[in-house]
Order: sequence, then C-alpha cells, then structure tokens
Amino acid sequence: MNLHKRLTLKVLAIFAIGFAIVSCDNDDPEPVNEEELITTVNVTFTNTANAGDVVTATFQDLDGPGGNAATQSNLALSANSTYTVSIEFLNEQETPAEDITEEVAEEDDEHQVFYVATAGLNFTFAYTDQDGDGNPLGLAGTATTGAASTGSVTVSLIHEPTKTGAGVSDGDPTNANGETDVEVTFTTTIQ
Repeated sequence: MNLHKRLTLKVLAIFAIGFAIVSCDNDDPEPVNEEELITTVNVTFTNTANAGDVVTATFQDLDGPGGNAATQSNLALSANSTYTVSIEFLNEQETPAEDITEEVAEEDDEHQVFYVATAGLNFTFAYTDQDGDGNPLGLAGTATTGAASTGSVTVSLIHEPTKTGAGVSDGDPTNANGETDVEVTFTTTIQ
C-alpha cells in the first residue's frame, strides 16, 4: 500500500473516530416543562354551622393571558363564621376542561396555595391538607371570619416554592420564591 493510501486511510479513520465521539455527545436540549394553562379558579367556602351558606368565588380568563379581559366574582362571607375551603384550577381551553387541581395534588411537593387577606379584613386561613413531606398544600383549609369588614383576599398557586422558607408553612408567600402559576385577588366583604 502506498504512502498516499495509508495517509488517506489514517485521516479517514481519525475523522470517523472524531465523528463517533461527537455523535455520542448528547447536545440535545432538555425538554421544557411548560406550566399548565390555568383559565379558571373556583374557591368554594362552605359555612360549617350552616351547610346552605356556600359561596364560590370564581376567576375566568378563557382565552388565557392577553386578549379579552378576565372576569371574576367578589367574595361575600358571613361575619363571625368558620368555613371549609376548597379550590379548583381548570384549563377550559381543553374539551372537556382539564382539571389542573389533579396535577397539583399529584405534584403536591412542588406546589402550595396561599390565601392572603389585606390588613383590616377580619379573615384568617388555616391549612387542613399537607404534601407527602408534611408541608402545607392549600387545596383544602379552613377560613375564619370576624366582625364585619372589607378588603381583599389574594389566592396564589406557587410552583416549586421554598416550603421551608420563613413563614411559608404559615401561609406567608413572602419567602416562598418559586414561580406563580396563577394569582387572583378577590374583593371581599364580611357582613
């Protein structure tokens, strides 16, 4: 075999090895875990002393962020009462509507719902459910109202919060970090 053929074969062999090494390197981008679209939030308050006193506060943005303005109801609760609280997150752009609440429950360690009242509103929230690690989740809880007052309650679903952050387990999102999946502020009257 002449020198030219040997050099050509060596160059081809080096090229083939280099190509094989580069081909084995996984430069494929990791798939993006896109957050679910939440078009609807329903928060239901059921008076523990009067099962007929059921109030549902609803937020809807059926075309998603941008586009048409969202619609929402106000929240009116009885004074000096205790309510069980449940919440539902939906994507109504799907048919039938996709229940995002199920995903939040399945990925409970990656989510927390916060209920924050403005100063002066006689409203407190306590968690009655937990994630698999014993941290608050917020799909269920108890709301207690005091004397008549007005203000607002902001409901936030945070993805990947720092559940060990100061105040987070007590329902204060200040140190939760994470990403807000949805946040709704309901004008609230306690009467």
